[in-house]
Amino acid sequence: MTDAAPSTRPANAPLPQGPTSTVTPSPGPIPTPPAAPPAAVPAVAVPPAPPHAAALPGQVADQLARIEDKASRIEDKYARSEALLGRVEDRVEAAGARMNEAARQSDLAALRSEVRALSERTRGLPGLGALMLTAVVTAVLTVALTLVAQRLNLQGLIPLR
Repeated sequence: MTDAAPSTRPANAPLPQGPTSTVTPSPGPIPTPPAAPPAAVPAVAVPPAPPHAAALPGQVADQLARIEDKASRIEDKYARSEALLGRVEDRVEAAGARMNEAARQSDLAALRSEVRALSERTRGLPGLGALMLTAVVTAVLTVALTLVAQRLNLQGLIPLR
């Protein structure tokens, strides 16, 4: 922003034409400069200014009002753009969350398929009951065969240490 400085332009000089700066005027009444005492009429005749070049105080106020209206419209457009960008950000975040969830779901699906394959491979193996029955039968048969070998004097079949 630039500070407002008094202009070196004479009061009756035409306003500049063409693009103007986009400084937003402050709200409130516009101070009017104090009326200057009438200047002495020069002896030389001054050619009249074109009708569009001289701006009367009412025209200046109208021009300032148009500038303020335009600035407020620009501010409204900026606010709408910010709101749209906010909604876009929210949608992008939601889409990212959905993608992360989908990635987790695909990871879970891969894990489920691996567990399913492992369970299919181990489905044919005997369970705990069958293993315990086999252990008990093996122990009983070992004791029975050892006793039979001792009663029949088949000690030679048992290697000595």
